[in-house]
Amino acid sequence: MRKPLLAALALVMFVSACGAVRESRLNPFNWFQRSETVAVDPVTQKPEDPRPLAQQIIDLKVEPAPGGAIIRATALPPTQGWWDAELVKRGDDQNGARIYDFRMSAPKTQAGVSTPRSRQITAAVFLTTRQLQEITSITVQAATNGMTSRR
Repeated sequence: MRKPLLAALALVMFVSACGAVRESRLNPFNWFQRSETVAVDPVTQKPEDPRPLAQQIIDLKVEPAPGGAIIRATALPPTQGWWDAELVKRGDDQNGARIYDFRMSAPKTQAGVSTPRSRQITAAVFLTTRQLQEITSITVQAATNGMTSRR
């Protein structure tokens, strides 16, 4: 009777100690906060990529992955049929801020509008743990808005 009781008590004490890790910077789920909408930062020089910017960013997530994190952004183009979406890094990082442009190719033929959900397009990029050490905020820009996720 004493051994199961002691084992249960030890287990409860061990699990309760895990609460401190939940708020810790060691926990990969705490690396970046929820994203927020920011004003558009205009492009000061002609981009090398000829694809236009997405019209609007509707979601930005930084998801922990083995060896780093996946930056995943969802855009809402004006019509269906947009393709070849990519997050293109804009210049060098400045003060720990990394900026990506959400670029995609226009449809080859005229396309319908339909529902917003059917027009959503997602692009992602992987950042290694080493790259993330120097980054404090990640911003994804579109033509009308941008979204930022900060540490």
